[in-house]
Amino acid sequence: MSVVTAGRRGPDVRSDLWVELELLKSGGVELNLKSKVDFMYGEVNRKLVIDTLKMLGVEHAHVDIEDTGALPFVIMARLETAVRRSSFNVHRSSFLPAPGPSFALPSARDRWRRSRLYLPGNEPRFMLNARIHRPDAVILDLEDSVPAPDKDAALLVVRNALYALDFGDCERMVRINPLPAGLDEVEPLVHAGVNVILIPKCESAEQVKAVDSRVSSVLSSFDIRHSTFDVFLMPIVETCEGMFKAREIAGASPRVVALTYGLEDYLLDLGGVKTPAGLESLWARSQVANAAKAAGVQAIDTVFADIDDMAALQASCQAAKELGFEGKGCIHPRQVPVVNEAFTPSPAEIEKAQQVVMAFKEAQAGGRNVVNLGSKMIDPPVVERALRTIAMATAMGSGGQGSRGSGLNPRTPEPQNPSES
Repeated sequence: MSVVTAGRRGPDVRSDLWVELELLKSGGVELNLKSKVDFMYGEVNRKLVIDTLKMLGVEHAHVDIEDTGALPFVIMARLETAVRRSSFNVHRSSFLPAPGPSFALPSARDRWRRSRLYLPGNEPRFMLNARIHRPDAVILDLEDSVPAPDKDAALLVVRNALYALDFGDCERMVRINPLPAGLDEVEPLVHAGVNVILIPKCESAEQVKAVDSRVSSVLSSFDIRHSTFDVFLMPIVETCEGMFKAREIAGASPRVVALTYGLEDYLLDLGGVKTPAGLESLWARSQVANAAKAAGVQAIDTVFADIDDMAALQASCQAAKELGFEGKGCIHPRQVPVVNEAFTPSPAEIEKAQQVVMAFKEAQAGGRNVVNLGSKMIDPPVVERALRTIAMATAMGSGGQGSRGSGLNPRTPEPQNPSES
């Protein structure tokens, strides 16, 4: 039988492992495990390898493993990838890690999404401590950051990470691959308790509805006790066609909670040139922001590519905020605090909002619906913005990342026992 491999190895690889698997017709499992942490976890990991192969239905194989400190969820994902690549008829759909502290924690439609940190789906080491950077959301990416030959492996790593890792208060997002391929990724992600699915290269309402339908189909199989569990959607507009259909995309499904865009792919499709001033994307950014607000969902700005220029990042955040965006993507942890601060009301903004609300209440008590505060006229739309500022400041002060699940019932899918299919 042929030899297959999975995982990663090399001098720069950490918290991962490389597997070489050859299925045999007899002789049981021959395991050769070389590990940097063998003195601590060697026997535990050997047992995990044997148990994983057994649960996947593999009884006879030669297995070589190079381990650089992989956690159990990674070991299990890499082994499953190798077995599936061998074209072996897996007896069970998967052998899953035990649910961790943040497995299937509920989210909320109206929670704050100031920062979302992208993490390559095939690089487990970046996922391990992502929560310490305190992004409002982590995005486990299956699309652009993952080479085509590793798409299958990344899906299993991401699925297992959603089960096992503690992401704290971070909303757990996954960017699937463009449709139709991405539809096949929905089922394992929903079972793993994903909060938000990002739909890349979105060009029509039909694409959003297709993902919505697949999510609904998976959720319908959940135990009735967990029927309130839900999954939200965030389409990503990245082409000229998508820009013109942004409004119908944003309103295509009740599951849509936010709309964002991909600047690099959009400019490639447009044939435009990226400039510091950003005039080439002003129409597109305005289109996305207006489409989102018209549909009643959040407008989220794209990522900022220069991870070293914090001043330019802050300026980009300010420009996005002025256009109506409520958050921004991050491609490096050092960007997170800058983005969080930019989209969090400042003390001066909070004080001004409180003055607006107080002045308006006094005006209403006197039978008026409009009042001047200094040289500015205060009317209901201004008051609504002020109330939103106060609400955000309150959420930030109480929870650090806004309300996870506020106003919603707890939603937890039926945990799948690792020993069950």
